[in-house]
Formats: sequence, structure tokens, C-alpha cells
Amino acid sequence: MNKVFYISAVCLIIFSMSSRGQERNQQKLKSDTLTLTEKTVNLGEVVVSSLRLDRQVKKLPVPLAVVRSFDYQKQSSLTLSNVLEKKSGISMGGDGVWATNINIRGLSENRLVTLIDGNRVETANDLTASMSMIDMYDVERVEVIKGAQSSLYGSGAMGGIVNIITKDGYFSSGPYLKGNVSSGFASANRLLSGHADVSTGSAKWYFRLSGTYSDAGDIRTPEGIMPNSRYDYNNVTAKLGLKPFNDHIFKLQLQRYQANDVGIPGGDAFPGPATASYTGIGRDLISADYEIRNLGNVLSSLKFGYFNQYIDRFVSLKPNTVTETTLPNGNIQRTKPELFTPTGKHLTNGGQIQSTWNLSPGNTLIAGADVWSRKLTTERIKYITVEVINPSGDIIKTNNVVRGETPTPESSFSSAGLFIQDEARLLDDRLTLIMGGRLDGVLIKNKENYDVDYITINDVQNNFPDRRLTFVEGSERNISWSANAGLLYNLTGNTDLSLNLARSFRSPSLEERFKYIDLGNYVRLGDVSLAPESGFSVDLGLRKWNRDLNFQAGVFVNHMTNMIVEVPGKFIYKAFTGISEYTIDTLPALINSNVSRALLYGFDYEFEYNFYNNFVLFSTGSYVRGKDTEAGENLPLIPPLRGRLGLRYTRHGIASAELIVTGVSRQAKIAQGEKETEGYIRLDMIVSSDNIKIGKTGLQLFAGIDNILDKSYTNHLSTNRGSISVEPGRNFYLRLNFSF
Repeated sequence: MNKVFYISAVCLIIFSMSSRGQERNQQKLKSDTLTLTEKTVNLGEVVVSSLRLDRQVKKLPVPLAVVRSFDYQKQSSLTLSNVLEKKSGISMGGDGVWATNINIRGLSENRLVTLIDGNRVETANDLTASMSMIDMYDVERVEVIKGAQSSLYGSGAMGGIVNIITKDGYFSSGPYLKGNVSSGFASANRLLSGHADVSTGSAKWYFRLSGTYSDAGDIRTPEGIMPNSRYDYNNVTAKLGLKPFNDHIFKLQLQRYQANDVGIPGGDAFPGPATASYTGIGRDLISADYEIRNLGNVLSSLKFGYFNQYIDRFVSLKPNTVTETTLPNGNIQRTKPELFTPTGKHLTNGGQIQSTWNLSPGNTLIAGADVWSRKLTTERIKYITVEVINPSGDIIKTNNVVRGETPTPESSFSSAGLFIQDEARLLDDRLTLIMGGRLDGVLIKNKENYDVDYITINDVQNNFPDRRLTFVEGSERNISWSANAGLLYNLTGNTDLSLNLARSFRSPSLEERFKYIDLGNYVRLGDVSLAPESGFSVDLGLRKWNRDLNFQAGVFVNHMTNMIVEVPGKFIYKAFTGISEYTIDTLPALINSNVSRALLYGFDYEFEYNFYNNFVLFSTGSYVRGKDTEAGENLPLIPPLRGRLGLRYTRHGIASAELIVTGVSRQAKIAQGEKETEGYIRLDMIVSSDNIKIGKTGLQLFAGIDNILDKSYTNHLSTNRGSISVEPGRNFYLRLNFSF
């Protein structure tokens, strides 16, 4: 908590030193503060960039959800996912409160592409957290494309794209200095957070610096405290912009996110009774962009970009299992795992060049190339106690064993792609066509790997113990293509019809290729020769925008082939004794294979209706059905039918209040190994003030209650947590923002 007050104090000092200069240079500046107000009805005028063009939402044919900074401020926002799930077609899952992810129209994290300011977040897809390593105080908006868009960003975007845009500084005709100090509290996990940012700049340059610290305890649920669900994190971001010449813009940013002591209540990655936590998980990003504008009558922009993103995970896993084996002499050998410490390091480098061509007043062409490469290194150390017990029950010998392992071989995933996209406006701008295509080459490399690197017994190390060869050194190449076509037709003055067709692909991840999980009598195994998944999707939408009503609805079908699933098989391996001698042996295994065809279909909608004065009725709803058509079974992790209905009253210049009821149906169409979940109803309330002017400064308050009725319920997408599946109980939250 002292850190929260420290951040606030620093920013207040900055404010007191700068207030005189601010008064001299006060102008009507572009705002990057949190002092936001909400229009009565969303008119689709928010400008987004996820289609590589800056366009208003209502002028794009793709199904796209936008969550703004104001939305995160007025809600409890424990993570980004908590707010994104309020949008139609988007659901939340995860392990505990911190490690969350989202599901878009039935497809989860491993079939989505997550971007931070256009830079890919590449990390293990079997451990949730990519959506968690973002400071919500630093978010300007989140753009979610619902549906396949591989032609824009390459492998992985079979289900959609999540583009997180963080706050930035800006150029101004005159010098300025402004900033914010924010603090927040949430009762369900005693969350305390503090944030401060300051921006300064002029016509040729700007600089923005921000910092956040949050500390949370174990979450309270209607059934009691959820153990091992605490976390704390801090984030620092610095951004610099320069105009070295006319029409030249250079931008540089640094982001450092670090979470510590993050409890993981359960999950597939840690089966059995165990206590698991991230002792440290961090994300470092450095990126640079250089753009040249107005190069000619046709070539309007040429942009170069580079990024380096490093993610590291340090896990502490304390098992609670004991195995006993009877030795030939009648003694019993008792094996007690004490501590496992897996680590994973993910380094991603990428670059791109993009050109924008105005071929005519109604035709814009984008063409470019991008490359990126992810390198993965892992390590796991197991600390095990082995006791030998005689028939009388006496311990006659104790061995302290340290087992060093490389769970996934050192490997890399490199991708290079060429993309092109054309936007044409026809029929007096009543018809918009956006068509694009992409060709990608993928190269995967890996080093030789064994299931154990060394074993130390009572401080004596053996570097060549008996072990299995899991993966030989090798490489694999894939060539894939994708395409999309979107149509937006204006039926009347404020009613539009949209149609989207897309062919997408996803190259198997490093984990799917090189997974090796030893479960004793069988293993879970990757396959180095997996083929890319491919998909074809259709989306038909209807929209209406006017001052009193915003209505958006869509139906979709997504068909995928070469879907990767686990199938029973045999692991044929070399069993080494010592340095070079080996035998061939087999072990039952579940092996990743291209065997399934999947079909997902459904609908989603949302609307806002200003039915009387300052009263707005709003609602969202979504349904998806997922089938494995090859096996004739249900797909896993398919969210149930869900809907939200809310009433908002806005007193302009003072405050707004919302009351929302969320209904979720029972999910009985489950995959093998999943659990059925019952339906539930949840009630929430939100209150937010307008910016209260105090001289040259402003104050804004946000408050609310989540789960007012303290309802005990289970989120179907979090049932992989085993017995720990109940969601947070009643949560009171308060957030204050002071701007200058």
C-alpha cells in the first residue's frame, strides 16, 4: 500500500511544480486523461486500426467490438478479460482471478492472435495469462475482431484478433504538461491499486511516462476464500514521439510488466493435489515505428516497424502426492515430490513494412510484408525425497534427489508473410468492399531433447542417467495462404448489411509440436510433422446506427479442417543407458494429430436504445454450437447461451448509473472429460461521475457492485480448475482519478 501512496505523491509533486507553466500554456488539447464522458448511445464513431487502416467502426464490414478506456474505468476491471466478456460473442475463462483469457465465438486463446500496439504476444498457449500481462490503467482501447482474419496478421487468427492499444502522448501546436493520479479498491480480494502518468510535448516531440502498482489478496467467493488466488503486479511504460522532418514521425516505446506471487488455484497444467504459483512472470516490450507520409499523389504512407518482446515465467509447484513401491527385500520405497520449478522464456522479434496507396478517391490499397520469430527455452528442476522403510516402519535410508529436465526442447518458430488489402467504396459510398490475401512461410527448428538432463543424489551429480530421447534435432517448413472478403452495403440512411468470407490458417505451436508430459504409465506427446489447421468462415450482419438506437447482430459459420486433437497411440523411443548405449521401447501415449474437422455456428447481437430522455436500455446476447464432425462429438470449451440486459440513466454534467442483469444457461453439450455447468443469473451495478472541475484540475469517481446477490456460480470456461470452480462473490469497488 505504501507503493500506491508513493506513486500518488510523486505525481502530485510534479503537478505542483508545473501548474504555473500549465496556466501559461493552457490550450484546447487532445486528451489522454481518464476524464471521459459517455455519449447516450454509441454511434459507431470510434476510430480503430486493427484492419491496418484508421476507420470508424461503422464504416468497416467486419464484426468488431471496441472497449474504451472509459469502460475499464467504470467497471471493476480485475483484468482486461472481465470487461471484454461484456461484449457479445466474447466469453472469459481462466485459472483464478489474475490468469484469465477470452473465448471468441467458441475458439480459445490458442486460435486467437493477441497484439499490444500491433505487436504479437507470443507465449505458451497451454498456460493462460497473455490477457493478464496488461496494465488496464494504460489501455486506450481494445479492438476485438470476431472471426478469421489470418490475411492481416498471419498464423493463428482463426477465431479472431485482440488488438490492445495503450495510451500515448501527442504532438501539439504549443508546449503542454498534463497527467493523472488514480487509485482504486475492490473488496472481493482487497485489491489496492495506484497509478500515475505524466505527458509533455510540443509540435516536434512528446514524451509520456506512466506507472502502476496493484496488490490483491485471496479472492472471496460465496463459498469462502479461494486459496492461492492472490497476486501483485507493477507496470512502467515510457513513450517518445519525434518529428525529425516534415511528414516524418518516429515513435519509440518501452513497457515493463512484472507480476509476483501469483497464485494459480488449479488447471490442466498442474494436475492432482498441488499448490502452484508464478513466483515471477514478466513482459518486456521495446518497439519502434517510423512513418513517412504524403510521399506522392498515390503513395500516401510508408511505415517501418520493429519490436522485441520478452516474456519469462517462473513457476513454483508443490505437489502433494506420495507413491510407495515394494522392493524385492520387502522394504518399501516412498517417493515424495517436494518442489517443482518450471521456467519458460519466450523471446519474440518482429518487423514489418507497410505501404498505403490512394489509387483513387474511393480506392485504398495496403501492401506490405512482416516477419517475426519466437524462441522458446524451458527448464524444470524437481526436488524429490526418497525414503527406504523396513517392514517395522523405520526409515533406514533417505535420498535427496534433484532431477533436471528440459520439458520442451529449445526451439524456434519463424514466420514471414506478404499481405495485400484493397478497400473500394462504390455506388456513391453506399457499398464498401475490403478484400485481402496473404502468403506465409513458416520455419520451425528444434534441438535434440531428453526426458532428463541430469540427476543429483545426495549432492552427487550424474550427467548421463538412464533417459529417453524425446525429440531428435530437426526442422520443418510450411507454406500457407489465407484470404478474406468483406462487404458493407448501406440499405437505408442508417441501416447497413455486412457479409464476410474468410479462409484462415494456423500453424501448430511449438508446444503442440514438442510437448512431452510424462504421466507415469503413459505420456502426452507432440508431433513435429503436424500440418497447419485451415478454416473457412462466413459472417452475415445487420446494423442500425442513429441517435436513439444502435443495433448490431450477426450469424456465423466457421468450418475447420486438420484440427489438432490428442489421439491414442504409441511413443516409440530410444532408452539410453549411460552415454551411448540404447534400446528401443514403447509407451502408451496421447499424441497430437491432424484428424478432426470442426464446425462452429451461432449468433450474437447487441443494442442500445435511448427510449426516454436520458434513459438507455442496452443488451447483448450470444450463442455458439461447436461440433467435432470427424468424431461426432462436442468440441471442448464452448460457452453456453448467455445474455445481458441493462438500464442506464445519465444526468449529463453530473453522473450516470447502470443496473445490469446477466443470464447464462446450462451447458450440457460438453466434450469428453468436461463437466456440465448449471445456468445462473447475476446482478451488477455501476455508478460513474462526470469530470468534476476544480480550477485547472479535475476529479472523477467510479464505483459499483459486482454480483450484488452474492450468487454462487461456475463459469463453464473455467471448469478445468477442477473442484475450485466457483467465481468471485459480492464485490464493492471504488476508483478515483485526479487529472491536471
